[in-house]
Amino acid sequence: MPERADASYKPRVDLLAGRVILVTGAGDGIGRAAALAYARHGADVVLLGRTESKLEAVFDTIESETRTRPVVVPADLQHASEDAATILYHAIRREYGRLDGILHNAGLLGPRTSIAEYPVADWLEIMHVNVNAAFIVTRALMPLLEESPDASVVFTSSGVGRRGRAAWGAYAVSKFALEGLVDVLADETRTGCIRVNSLNPGATRTAMRSAAYPDEDPGALPTPEDHMGLYLFLIGPDSQGITGERFDPASWAGPN
Repeated sequence: MPERADASYKPRVDLLAGRVILVTGAGDGIGRAAALAYARHGADVVLLGRTESKLEAVFDTIESETRTRPVVVPADLQHASEDAATILYHAIRREYGRLDGILHNAGLLGPRTSIAEYPVADWLEIMHVNVNAAFIVTRALMPLLEESPDASVVFTSSGVGRRGRAAWGAYAVSKFALEGLVDVLADETRTGCIRVNSLNPGATRTAMRSAAYPDEDPGALPTPEDHMGLYLFLIGPDSQGITGERFDPASWAGPN
């Protein structure tokens, strides 16, 4: 365990050597930054996302900068199903024979409107992508995680998933649901080798943030790369023993 598990944390270069990490929403924003950071610290990264061209660009960067073995998995989580997740399980087992971590980063923002006016179809779609797909994928991959001597699952949360606010609709509710999933899964795996935590990246320079706050100056916000110390800490071995916790880059701390 590092001397300080906080914002001063400096991950060693080979932190994730020999590990296999799945990143959803890996083609852009925080998912892209995390996938690159994990690969640069030695992990073989499974790049899952909706837009194949973006995933291929991340794949090419990883191949040019590291000696790791990334793989691209184009998948629209709007259509996530038990059968599709089972196919993913077999593909990872066939390609790598192991899985040591999942970063659940993919998500949809949806309309910014009141509950009274919220379109039902949008609500169902956002809940499926943001919550159901995360459950379906995690459930299918649990046998691989259970075989790892040290596995970590990180769910991307939000400030509105910890205190709801008007006009955040299904997005906020979906993040509350993910926090509940973290609590339940962390309690169920507490005696094993899997740890489960949530991470609220806060205001970050991403396309989703720009959509939510179109009048905001993105140049005033931290970039996804600014948060990668925390993302590396939680997915890597230095966070062993920490489970069922809620983190954010502004004030994160683990055992000192």
